[in-house]
Amino acid sequence: MILIAGPTASGKSQLGIDIARQCHGVVINADSMQVYDVLHLLTARPDKNEMGGVPHYLYGFVNPGEAFSTGRWLEAVRELLQHPELKGRTCIFVGGTGLYFRALLGGLARIPPVDAAIREKWRLFLQEKGIEPLYEILSEKDPVLAGRLSPNDGQRILRGLEVLEATGRSIAEWQQQRGEPLVDAMRTRKLVLDLEREELAVRISARFDKMVEKGALEEVRQLQAMHLAPALPAMKAIGVRKFSACLDGETSLETAIEKAKAETRRYARRQMTWLRHQLDAGWQRFSSAQEALRLFSYDVK
Repeated sequence: MILIAGPTASGKSQLGIDIARQCHGVVINADSMQVYDVLHLLTARPDKNEMGGVPHYLYGFVNPGEAFSTGRWLEAVRELLQHPELKGRTCIFVGGTGLYFRALLGGLARIPPVDAAIREKWRLFLQEKGIEPLYEILSEKDPVLAGRLSPNDGQRILRGLEVLEATGRSIAEWQQQRGEPLVDAMRTRKLVLDLEREELAVRISARFDKMVEKGALEEVRQLQAMHLAPALPAMKAIGVRKFSACLDGETSLETAIEKAKAETRRYARRQMTWLRHQLDAGWQRFSSAQEALRLFSYDVK
């Protein structure tokens, strides 16, 4: 297996595709926003032309009305790796969600699955009554976890209540247990793209302009039509709130674009900080996707 991590707009998606072509590989999504349907452009999901015939998995398979967790992604990966069509193929995980990579390597406790009815119950509660009463319930039932979370973190508040009801134990208690690795770290190539901040800013700006040109605003219009709770993860995707304000006549498109670009730059900095401090020395670091591809091509030969 090959793991490719990096901040948004660093070129990791194309790197994964290029490597897959060299080693009969498939690409598996390791980005927490690219799992959602509807937000194709705003989450920079590769389109069919960009995929170039390379099989891609776990992209756009979750309804935006769901609060998808790292644990559920890990279970989806576990099931996927059993599929016959992956036999003999190199699995290339590509994304910028550090917790997904940590989960693959055994850093996530294996919390039992939560019944769909329980998930739906709390999701509807959030939609109908909002995040404040939801946080109050968590504070009453699980004060330890509530003390660790922001009162505005709808995804984690939902997850905490789901797990507590389904298992009778706090997620904080589950997290003290280290899970079993899904991949063998000693037999896995681990690559990190670590670009200079100035170069990344240029790439972010250019990519965002292309997103808008291709119809990112229409994606947000579709999302608005679903009337989802603002605290759901998909509603927090970069650009959703800024473009929603534009569609509602609260700001101009130009202002929305500039604010979304600034938000993306801040997000990329947070990603880079996490990747630099949380990934161990077993990860190879590259200043560009081209550099990483050259080394990989040399190794293959």
